[in-house]
Amino acid sequence: MTERLSWGSATLTVEVEWSPDSAPRVAAIETDGLRLEMPPGLPLVDVLAVSHGHSLASDRLVHTAIGHDLRYAGHDEGRTDHGDELRFRLAHAASGLAIELRLELTDGLSVLRSTATVVNGGSEPVVLRSIPSLALYLGGNGRSSIREWEVYHALSDWLGEGRWVREPLNGVRFPRLEQHLTNHNPRGEFSVISSGTWSTGKHLPVAAIRSTRLGAAWAWQIEHNGAWRWELGEDTASGYLSLSGPTDTDHQWSEELRPGDSFTTVPAALALARDVTSAVGQLTAYRRARRRAHPDNTAMPVVFNDYMNTLNGDPTTEKLLPLIDVAARAGAEVFCIDAGWYDDSGEWWDTVGEWAPSTTRFPGGLSEVIDHIRDAGMVPGLWLEPEVIGVNSPMAQRLPDEAFLQRKGERVVEHHRYHLDLRHPAAREHLDGVVDRLIEEFGIGFFKLDYNINPGPGTDRDADSVGAGLLAHNRAHLDWLDGVLDRHPGLVLENCASGAMRSDFAMLSRLQMQSTSDQQDFLKYPPIAASAPAAMLPEQAASWAYPQPEMTPEEVAFCLATGMLGRYYVSGHLARMDDARLALVSDAVAVAKELRGELAASTPFWPLGIPTWDAAWTSLGLAVDRGALVTVWNRDPSAPETALSLPALAGREVSVTTVFPRSLPEWQFHWDAGTGELHVASPLGEVGARVLRLEAATNVASATHSATPSQ
Repeated sequence: MTERLSWGSATLTVEVEWSPDSAPRVAAIETDGLRLEMPPGLPLVDVLAVSHGHSLASDRLVHTAIGHDLRYAGHDEGRTDHGDELRFRLAHAASGLAIELRLELTDGLSVLRSTATVVNGGSEPVVLRSIPSLALYLGGNGRSSIREWEVYHALSDWLGEGRWVREPLNGVRFPRLEQHLTNHNPRGEFSVISSGTWSTGKHLPVAAIRSTRLGAAWAWQIEHNGAWRWELGEDTASGYLSLSGPTDTDHQWSEELRPGDSFTTVPAALALARDVTSAVGQLTAYRRARRRAHPDNTAMPVVFNDYMNTLNGDPTTEKLLPLIDVAARAGAEVFCIDAGWYDDSGEWWDTVGEWAPSTTRFPGGLSEVIDHIRDAGMVPGLWLEPEVIGVNSPMAQRLPDEAFLQRKGERVVEHHRYHLDLRHPAAREHLDGVVDRLIEEFGIGFFKLDYNINPGPGTDRDADSVGAGLLAHNRAHLDWLDGVLDRHPGLVLENCASGAMRSDFAMLSRLQMQSTSDQQDFLKYPPIAASAPAAMLPEQAASWAYPQPEMTPEEVAFCLATGMLGRYYVSGHLARMDDARLALVSDAVAVAKELRGELAASTPFWPLGIPTWDAAWTSLGLAVDRGALVTVWNRDPSAPETALSLPALAGREVSVTTVFPRSLPEWQFHWDAGTGELHVASPLGEVGARVLRLEAATNVASATHSATPSQ
């Protein structure tokens, strides 16, 4: 006899089906009138173990023997601080494994969060090789093929973060194999994998997929600051999606569960909506609801940082004092002294780790500079790279070997640094001591936490596998961050990892802002800044505004506009600027302060579709209560016109106001209510950018912004 459980809320409902002879499975998901039916064939949880492999040989996350043989063992429904919760229990008779799939809903959102916990209730050890946090068919309404879907995923790199790709799945990825003739599932898949600790160094753990026929889109994120994998595949029944943390095949992860031991997967979240932009909007609201409470979440003070295209890691009292004065005059509220403040030699890369102020850079002491920041009315901040110890640092000898990631008894070395293992109390005590000392001695209220190495697969010290050691360190790192903020609840922490090489939600659920890149060419920054809100909250996305005195006024405005629809993050040689250029900076800071309250409740959209690396025009929109805020960049004066697609405003009268810059020549705008397009022209013959406010005759709620035609 088949049984079916319908669980969820008025926003999202999940139906699970099972019988005495079949594994529980997701049978349907419904939201806002959109219902996707899933065929039999994919169990609710898949577990790959050394002694229980796949049901058909492959490298997939799904179709495991354990998953096929799981049976219903009970369930409980309840409430959390965020919404509804379902704990679904399964049992595997042959191994004695007991599995609990925890599904969570956030009130008012069509986002499903999932983790799986495996407990060894048997009498023999079981060695795990992979466990997806969530796996399900993409769904359909009678017929379904993965070839009717297209995937949106992002490549990433240092200086080239978040380069999104829209890729149909009906060609090279998934050709027609006629697998029904074999009566077996195919073996391949499209997998995206990140290894080591740069969780966003090559790919983003955020992606989406949509079917125009079904009018459906899924968007997902894997919430982990280490190794992960997501995959799309097809079997004889349908196309599927699976989301996972580290695996044996990809990351040298395996975990021996002795009798009574348990293991819990990393969290994953999945949103369902009518189109990709709306699904990303659901993830945006979910991120906002699930992030750690902090005063900075709404205060969002403007930060000046001395590094980018300015002091470049070479701060001194002489260089800093005039920058502090002019940053304060421009309206900055936090002043962060970046890399180099701890260095006496001028060659600090391989000596970091003690975090004692330089005496040669600051003849009157670092406190002289810090006091100057505070006297100027700003919160003082410092750069730290806490997880590394330079091979020539005095701390390399003071800390025991066990406080570092190791392989075969040797410390892992990468780019002349050792990497702390935050599972070890000596490593934690060292970092706690550094943070607490700097706060107590100097009154630091802001730390930029950088992270410039990737130590590889992990550590085999006190671990079942190299990947298991890394996962435990990843989790200890998050626990350390929680502890810092518990002790210092007003402290603001910026997440940085060579730009945005570790900008996952595990980090961003805890930390207040994220620098989006180290890109120093201001003309290459727009696609990075425009794409960032797909993977993080707009109010966390700190895209550098680093105008320079030699720039034209339009170039200055271009730099300043780049970060305006995000957490405002300023640098540049402001002390060398003339009055006109400095006035542009002051105006930009003032506008950023005016907008920040709206940003903290906004939803991103893209009026020109996916931002591309070399496009002449790039645009980012934020839906806000009164309509929309839109930044538009023109990087090619030979293409002086474009048309922004704004279907949510079609059929209405719309006013267009230039929010920034307010002192430079106006661009030309023409609103076509019939097509929902804003025609934009820059007649100035040079690169430029404008930040616009669009207000409709009737109020436009953020949720009404639908996808552009390309999304």
